Amino acid sequence: MYKVFINEHVIYLSDVQEKTENAKINFSLQNAQSTDIQNLIENLLNESIPKVVSLLDDEPNKLWELFRNQFEIIEAAGGIVRNIENKVLFIYRLNKWDLPKGKIEIGEDKKQAAIREVEEECGISGLNIIQEAETTYHIYAIGKRRILKPTYWFEMSCTDNSILTPQKEEDIEIAKWIDSNDLGEQLANTYTSLKPVSYTHLRAHETGRNL
Repeated sequence: MYKVFINEHVIYLSDVQEKTENAKINFSLQNAQSTDIQNLIENLLNESIPKVVSLLDDEPNKLWELFRNQFEIIEAAGGIVRNIENKVLFIYRLNKWDLPKGKIEIGEDKKQAAIREVEEECGISGLNIIQEAETTYHIYAIGKRRILKPTYWFEMSCTDNSILTPQKEEDIEIAKWIDSNDLGEQLANTYTSLKPVSYTHLRAHETGRNL
């Protein structure tokens, strides 16, 4: 199953045998055309249909290819970072709490981009990738352009205990280490697409996993 976010909407792309129980619309693509997907996406961007939609097909990987081919792809990478006090690194930008991330540049691999973005956005070093986490997908529009952005997340540790420096030119107002047990404000005011990443990380902390 694939999960894609558009603003506060969620699209599930899955096998017909794995219908999403909380979906308000089950949209079968067995005989559909790309224009059907385009119309659906426009309705989602305009927020004129329910917030949870399930796209179904017997071959979900082919469905995913048909879906993603409707977009310009812009890849990003970011970090779920803990320091030596086991606190999590958050940034505050455009009135939302977020994890540090950014666009992958030409010639970079995902890991390089993730480390560079965390360093640039928070003014730190001493980062070490522990393992790759999940990939999130979200859709947005720039004029007539329709963008699908996969963001590749990596769990990281940080040994740098210097003062954080938010990257003001990227509209980042705050970079802050937050106790894992005190993330209520951050999770209440973050992007829908980010919540699965945050909750996964919290579960790892609660089960005593060494990150």
